[in-house]
Amino acid sequence: MSIPLDKLVDTEENVYQMTCVAIKEAAIIASNPEAVEELDSRHEKIVSSVLDKVLNKEIEYTPSEE
Repeated sequence: MSIPLDKLVDTEENVYQMTCVAIKEAAIIASNPEAVEELDSRHEKIVSSVLDKVLNKEIEYTPSEE
């Protein structure tokens, strides 16, 4: 799986916030050996998988009010 660039370019959402969410989720997955092994068995990369989930709104997050 490659990074879904077409979805990333076409999004109307705040890309910075989405990137922060993707970084945090990727760190969580990377710290779980079983999750990494599952992705490897499907020949997927962590970042590509997480970005796809964020762009498809499969990961819920609340933007901080700073």
